[in-house]
Amino acid sequence: MRAVGLITEYNPFHNGHLHHMQQSRLLAEAEVTVAVMSGNFLQRGEPALCDKWVRTEMALAAGVDLVVELPFIFACNSAPHFAKGAVQSLDAIGGIEHLCFGSEVGHLDPLQTCADLLVEKSTEIERQSQELLRQGDNYPTARAEILRTMLPDSAAMQALESPNNILGIEYLKALRLTDSEMTALTVQRLGAGYHDLQGEGSIASATGIRQMLKDGEGVGTFLPKNITSILFNALAAGKTAEPEHFLRILLVRILRGAASLQKIYQIEHGLENRLFEVALTATSLEDLIDGIKVRQLTRTRVQRILCQLLHEVEAEVALTLLDQGPLYLHLLGCTKKGEKFLSASRKNRRLPLVGNYSRIHNQLQRFYGRDSAYYRLALEQLRLELRASDNYALLQKGFSARRQSDFFETVRRQQ
Repeated sequence: MRAVGLITEYNPFHNGHLHHMQQSRLLAEAEVTVAVMSGNFLQRGEPALCDKWVRTEMALAAGVDLVVELPFIFACNSAPHFAKGAVQSLDAIGGIEHLCFGSEVGHLDPLQTCADLLVEKSTEIERQSQELLRQGDNYPTARAEILRTMLPDSAAMQALESPNNILGIEYLKALRLTDSEMTALTVQRLGAGYHDLQGEGSIASATGIRQMLKDGEGVGTFLPKNITSILFNALAAGKTAEPEHFLRILLVRILRGAASLQKIYQIEHGLENRLFEVALTATSLEDLIDGIKVRQLTRTRVQRILCQLLHEVEAEVALTLLDQGPLYLHLLGCTKKGEKFLSASRKNRRLPLVGNYSRIHNQLQRFYGRDSAYYRLALEQLRLELRASDNYALLQKGFSARRQSDFFETVRRQQ
């Protein structure tokens, strides 16, 4: 069965995602669509609108055949780590011939030019980036400025100006750096831009849809009809994150003292003091983020730092997991066609595929060996995933004492 891989967040699933999924299947001449999807916390360092199970149900109802979770340490990270973890996950599933991503430019050449340059001149680009960082630039600005002096044509330079293009460049980099056998394809993004708050026709960005929901505006025009009830039932049940809850949990952690923050991933020397000082007076999540943000730190970087802090992610563990790559695959949902694909591709699978976590320790022990270093590292990945699920439960408006959801939630099935 020919399969195409998608790298997604579906926050929430909308008509633009439907277009991307359908066009990906056509371009790849695929029978099966496989999505690697962020879990409860996303690449921009924010909790998802709805949990991973609700978003999986939306994806399956819209026609995706298989949904596998991208581990937290990759999902809530910079674009290079996000892309690499997602590509490694798709490769580890086995049997996926193509990766298809959305882009503003709509064709691969300028994106591939940028990706190749980033790989081939990585040492020089990193050296120059560090010089600009010392002058006060943030990392994305510094890297873009350097690349513009190296790129051969205006088309490649323009590719650096749009969010989906930038992610596409990172996917192409990851394909090359991991020696992936998948072939890249791209679908041109339609309608509203990534950050646009207004819709265009039947297409609106996920950012715009979330803002409309916050403002009490109708969003049905922008969603596939068969997933609208799934989203609104979840929202009505309070299955969405509450910023006020996020703030209070963070303040409790930060106010233990600046010294207690030093080992947390992405908290660089001196930042722990700033975090503590701002936490003393912050009265909202926006206050906290704005108080921490400085010229060298983008808002997204600050949000990711707060997520790492929420989950107590130690730098040493994070760097080891990022270097190793995913150590198991968490299956969130599948259709009958997806099940057939999993059966057909089993011999090519490189990592254990886990559904409900009730037997995960036995599965990991059988795969890695009880006393192996890989088994211990897989347990670190598991620890972070469980913490992410528990913390998301605490952030929900419809707070419930029923946590540890990965142990009792079943794989979502769709005909």
